[in-house]
Amino acid sequence: MSGLLILGAIVAVVLLFFNREWIKDRFFPDQKKNYTIDDQFNSDKRDREREIDKLLSKMGKNGVNDLSEKERKRLDELSKM
Repeated sequence: MSGLLILGAIVAVVLLFFNREWIKDRFFPDQKKNYTIDDQFNSDKRDREREIDKLLSKMGKNGVNDLSEKERKRLDELSKM
């Protein structure tokens, strides 16, 4: 009887392992799949604002010369959006 219980547990673990993607998609769906166009726009806008804030705070400590050339170009690109 205990051997049958162990075998059942092993089969259950194997089935869970091979179906883990389905289980993940079913019970823990990707939140971004349910985004509307407005949600996606607002999410992208928040990300841009965070990046701008990070660059401006770095620039505020020691001036524009504290930013690398790549960071200056990125700040310029973000400010035009």
